Amino acid sequence: MSEEKFDVIVVGGGLAGSTAAYILAEQGLEVLLIERGNYGGSKNMTGGRLYSHSLEKIIPNFAEEAPVERRVVKEAVTMMTENDAVTFNFRSPRLAETGSDSYVVLRGEFDRWLFDKAEEEGAIATSGIKVDELIVENKKVKGVICGGEEMLADVVILADGVNSLLAEKAGLRPRVKPSQVAVGAKEVYELPSKVIEDRFGLEENEGAAWLFAGSPTNGLVGGGFLYTNKQSISIGMVVNLERIGESDKTIEDMMNEFTKHPEVAPLIKDGKLVERSGHVVPEAGLSMVSTLYGDGFLICGDAAGFCLNIGYMVRGMDFAIASGEMAAKAVLKAREKEDFSSATLKIYKDMLDESFVMKDLSLYKKFPSFMDNPRIFNEYPEMLSNIMADMFIVNGNHGIPLRKKAMKHIKSVGLLNLVKDGLRGVKSI
Repeated sequence: MSEEKFDVIVVGGGLAGSTAAYILAEQGLEVLLIERGNYGGSKNMTGGRLYSHSLEKIIPNFAEEAPVERRVVKEAVTMMTENDAVTFNFRSPRLAETGSDSYVVLRGEFDRWLFDKAEEEGAIATSGIKVDELIVENKKVKGVICGGEEMLADVVILADGVNSLLAEKAGLRPRVKPSQVAVGAKEVYELPSKVIEDRFGLEENEGAAWLFAGSPTNGLVGGGFLYTNKQSISIGMVVNLERIGESDKTIEDMMNEFTKHPEVAPLIKDGKLVERSGHVVPEAGLSMVSTLYGDGFLICGDAAGFCLNIGYMVRGMDFAIASGEMAAKAVLKAREKEDFSSATLKIYKDMLDESFVMKDLSLYKKFPSFMDNPRIFNEYPEMLSNIMADMFIVNGNHGIPLRKKAMKHIKSVGLLNLVKDGLRGVKSI
């Protein structure tokens, strides 16, 4: 077997891996960036939302050259029953202020851009190559094996996605549990820009992010989402993998019903379906984070479990970028000492602990267990829908005080349940 030595090998050309490779190459290190797909971003799902703050620090004004779709100025959250919907909207110019803004992106295009940026800085960026296993000697990672060829490095950064089979195979981290991840389905519907802007009340380049809970997931833990692109709409849902077997519907059935719901169907009306994909995403928050570093290796991005879903907000991209940045900085510190042992690379975990990544994951550590409550996806959407119906339907019957109308529906759920769940919810956020 032939051998080649690099300063750093990065496995995975998504946001975390490409960010780490970009920073290290920028500092003059010899970096090999390996992506299994045909190009950086080829395996990523159709669309998502990027909170800009993490990448803005690394590539100032990145949105001027990056393939972003729209800057989000409008938020919406909907509670749904089979036929009804109760929607809360928020629109504000504050959502578009630099440093606090976010962008809708098509991951395939955006990740490819960042992958290419790493290559422009000097990283050897290769795609269409599968890493078979890690080279581990005396519990120290020394490199990778691809197609029988050994490639060595001082440090290997694993950014190979939520399953991170390489880390599991090498015994560096435990196997991901079904309860810790969700299976997702996404579709992209092509529509003219003007139609999207009129339909969602947007101006040119303005975007909307919309989350849905209740009937889309057939009463299971999960939810739906919708993002407006320049000339298309990304729509989909995620369902907890452990719970999906409890449903009498497949995720495809759920997706079909979701897109035909009276609240959703008009939003994608006349759109041309141009893409459909599926993926597994981390969902367990802090409880999913396990091994982050060791002798000769670091783990970042989805592979480390860095994702946060708190019902009204889903974050993962800014965590991935920030963890990639901190992994690169940890390697640079280790290189100064010429020591790539676990004792030195621990600085990666120290930096994470002081950053928004671990602080936010810690802040919301109780939220995943709070969401594992069937009432949130069944009784509460129904209760809210019935209260709203009593408020707005006029049929000639004599009036009843609103408090009595509301209490009737609250009692159907159970006042004690409402108080108990409310307290748990408050404590989790």
